[in-house]
Amino acid sequence: MKLDHIGIAVRSIEDRIKIWASFGLKVEKFAKVDYRKVKVAVLSEGSCGDAGSVKIELIEPIGEDSPIAKFLEKKGEGLHHLCFEVKDIEKVLTELKSKGIKLIDEVPSKGAFTKKVAFLHPSAVHGVLIELCEK
Repeated sequence: MKLDHIGIAVRSIEDRIKIWASFGLKVEKFAKVDYRKVKVAVLSEGSCGDAGSVKIELIEPIGEDSPIAKFLEKKGEGLHHLCFEVKDIEKVLTELKSKGIKLIDEVPSKGAFTKKVAFLHPSAVHGVLIELCEK
């Protein structure tokens, strides 16, 4: 398992990209994920990315009923989740569940840029939302 990206909830990706660009980060990928009601921009050290570095994922809500809109209303902009890449997401979810780890998603779904994603409940990791991804 390795850290894949850090998800940050923002009100406007366009406005926040400027801040991250001042640190030398550039947009690597951009997507609109209608079923999750979000827009996502992945930032990295270069336009092609660096496989050895952690990426920043800016997440903007699409509509007031988006889970990210609710997050922003409650907590404001900032850290939303940590995402770890795993080799076999179904196996990892089964193992975690058998150890009593509370899951939000017992079955992975399609993510913005990865084949499969699933979330662990924040209560399982002391208030930190954890996403698992399998590429």
